[in-house]
Amino acid sequence: MKQYNIITLASLVVLGVSCSDFLNIPSETSLSSETYYKTQSDFEQAVNGAYAPLRGLYNGNEGAWAMGELRSDNTTYKFNPNDRGTIQGEYIKDFIEESDNTIPLNKWVSNYSIISRVNYILEPIDDITFDKGVKRNLKGQALFLRSFAYLDLVQYFGSVPLHLKPVKSEAEATLPLSSVEQIYHQIILDAGTASQMLPGKDEQESGRATKGAAQMVLANVYINLKQWGKADSVLNQITGYELLADYNSVFDTNNKNNKESIFEIQYKEGTEGYASSFFYTFLPQPITAEEISAITGITENSRNVEGYNIPTPDIIAAYEPGDLRKDISVGILTANGEPCPYIKKYCHSHALSGNTNDNWPVYRYAETLLFKAEVANELDRPEDALQYLNEVRDRAGLTSSAASTKEEIREAIFQERRVELAFENKRWLDLVRSGKAEEVMKAYGKRVKLNPQAYYFPEGYTVASSAYLQIPLLFDLPASEAALNPYF
Repeated sequence: MKQYNIITLASLVVLGVSCSDFLNIPSETSLSSETYYKTQSDFEQAVNGAYAPLRGLYNGNEGAWAMGELRSDNTTYKFNPNDRGTIQGEYIKDFIEESDNTIPLNKWVSNYSIISRVNYILEPIDDITFDKGVKRNLKGQALFLRSFAYLDLVQYFGSVPLHLKPVKSEAEATLPLSSVEQIYHQIILDAGTASQMLPGKDEQESGRATKGAAQMVLANVYINLKQWGKADSVLNQITGYELLADYNSVFDTNNKNNKESIFEIQYKEGTEGYASSFFYTFLPQPITAEEISAITGITENSRNVEGYNIPTPDIIAAYEPGDLRKDISVGILTANGEPCPYIKKYCHSHALSGNTNDNWPVYRYAETLLFKAEVANELDRPEDALQYLNEVRDRAGLTSSAASTKEEIREAIFQERRVELAFENKRWLDLVRSGKAEEVMKAYGKRVKLNPQAYYFPEGYTVASSAYLQIPLLFDLPASEAALNPYF
């Protein structure tokens, strides 16, 4: 079969080797969909493969953290005047838009790879006879993954092509842009169906999508659309989760997929190629081997490019006095002889440099409670809103919120999301849906330009003069895709 655009057969047929360990996948080009989908095992392995692009999306230099957290006032980059080979992350941060920036392209490709693989699963699955319960679970996972990918795309790009069938011809490879309303409608259909098909957390293999994960996608959509009543109904159905007593234990690599975890991206330390490495991407650089070893405790190599996702003075100041989350989330290390903050919540023991065991948290029950607080407040139930909000604050060692009016409670929830979910790719999307993105980021840009050294620029350097002049809420469609699609 001929290759077409980014939605290619090669990207679809990624097949796993074990239902019990869906991290493990062989070559992406070893089999063809026309000959492969015959048995229950075939579909189990194909679903395993549909999860695989998520690891790239949330790891390393791809789009999730760069577009979700670096884009905001929570994190920034540590400017390195001696290495200008990694400036595309700077452009994302500084709102210097370039449609050929590979970071949004990577997000685009990863999500459409998921969608492609799911479509090739869903097309034949009903025609193949195997265990009905297993089939229902696999279809639910596939639909969840498609809804998850489209939610990511619509939040960052707005209107995108809506592919619901496998691409088997050149004509099918290029579709017009569907409206935001159409995309959200499909997400609601997919996530709603998935929530009916998927088992709860206690009945599902650890790490896979569950009923609760699909319900969180649904709730996320309804909140984005300000459909508060529908969001309330869905959120009240999310059960089987609880806040862990200790915030630090939420991120402990010995405690993956815990009772607070609703959905997290799975990584596995080792040499098989499934380890995470984002902790190293987030290190302030340049940094010596000895300086890294001081916090990891293992033999390290120096890193001399540029650090990303460095906590800003703004997020550090956002924590209230006595907030237990601050010292768990943000640490101070020495980089090139100077003290600098780093994201501590992802710093855990591991054996090999650049090879970590940390999963990426996507949805946690703490966010469920904050969603419930937000919805209750918008539905004029302030007592309920404060109850949910204060559950999260209590775990952090804080007193109950003093907010009383609707606007005060709204702001208190917004602030709580910032610190509770810090460095989990929520901040930029929160700024956008709250209508605060332009105001907050232009003010942030002014602070950087007035005092660049406070934002990790060496003496004599500052942010580009063109930075922060315009704050677009959506990213440009990737230029390489636009060049291939006549509808863009």
